Amino acid sequence: MFIDRAVITIKAGDGGNGVTSFIHYKGKVNGGPDGGDGGKGGDVIFVADRHLTNLADYYYKTKYVAENGSNGEPKDCFGRAGKDLVLRVPLGTIIKDKETGGIIADMFTDGQSKVVLVGGDGGKGNAKFANARRQSPHFSQTGEKTQTKTVTLELKTIADVGLVGFPNVGKSTLLSKITKARPKIANYHFTTLSPNLGVCDCFDRQFLVADIPGLIEGASDGAGLGIEFLRHIERTRMLLHVVDISGLEGRDPYDDFIKINDELKKYSPELAKLKQIVVANKCDMFGADENLKNFKAKIGRKYKVVPISAITGFGLDEVKKELLKVLEKLPPVKPLEFEEFNYVKPDRLDYEIFREGETFVVTGTLVEVLKRNVVMSDMNSVAYLHKVLRDRGIIKELREMGATDKSTIIIGGEEFELLD
Repeated sequence: MFIDRAVITIKAGDGGNGVTSFIHYKGKVNGGPDGGDGGKGGDVIFVADRHLTNLADYYYKTKYVAENGSNGEPKDCFGRAGKDLVLRVPLGTIIKDKETGGIIADMFTDGQSKVVLVGGDGGKGNAKFANARRQSPHFSQTGEKTQTKTVTLELKTIADVGLVGFPNVGKSTLLSKITKARPKIANYHFTTLSPNLGVCDCFDRQFLVADIPGLIEGASDGAGLGIEFLRHIERTRMLLHVVDISGLEGRDPYDDFIKINDELKKYSPELAKLKQIVVANKCDMFGADENLKNFKAKIGRKYKVVPISAITGFGLDEVKKELLKVLEKLPPVKPLEFEEFNYVKPDRLDYEIFREGETFVVTGTLVEVLKRNVVMSDMNSVAYLHKVLRDRGIIKELREMGATDKSTIIIGGEEFELLD
């Protein structure tokens, strides 16, 4: 099954918790704090792999989670960091944030990697909270929790030449003759249901050819299979437009040529500007000579027309020579130019206060940090919480909003009384 688009959820590993521990050994019962820090959670990393051809792996499995960091241990031992989660994708895969549509990465070259989600930081053990005034802290920090994100993977085939044309004009046969690709070939429409790639060798040079499933009139509006695969020729350097010059199916070759170009223009004006070589296939059929003469007269000198017979092999060497001649003058395919979207941790800690009757709820990134740093069972830790609320002006703002000593203040799911 060929899959060129997938939606998956990803999550970096949570950080491990710091531990509260004190030195205990024979002869030293009440030693100082020795709780170690928790380990960092694993990252989510995407890697481009030239050996992959589609996104089928992400069609059946859609949830991916990196390993969590381990908790800290006594004797100042750090917790083990979680393993990174490496997700391999084919070349040409574009990674987008599903919610905003922002492009995170264009996986363009083999081996290219992108850290999409960073694992949570490990919490500090109680040894890190010891100071001259607080020599025996009975609290530690919890590890940072990460959020689940949803991303869209969209494959846009990277090729030098894109084969386009109506169904059953001989594109798959042509691909099989000029490359070592072995696409399905049969005498009926829409035989090819997914793009096929092949490498063409010509005069010690190589270039990549992509056979795009048959386009029809209205493809840019969703007719046929065209709209599903038009994206795969956006990254080709040029087009090889195949027409059935025999007219055996009752269609006019010139009308086919115009209709396909119209669909390309509707889908993307830039796509319609790509250099084209026109291949007049099935020249071995009766009536093809007269049709070829009329066809050349109609399209004028704007396009190079090469008569061939993909079945017999007539004209195939000339096709390869013409393709190589044009490709040598064209610039190489380049990655997309875009403003990179990143999942980043907030640089500044902010908060918001919502009032619901006599209840005031404090939310924001500041609250998330406090949830990690404060242990409600430890008076020193709770005192630290009150100090932060005073220093940040939150208590003052609560008073200005009408909070009294009878009001309930909710911070991080915990309820407090308002005390100055």
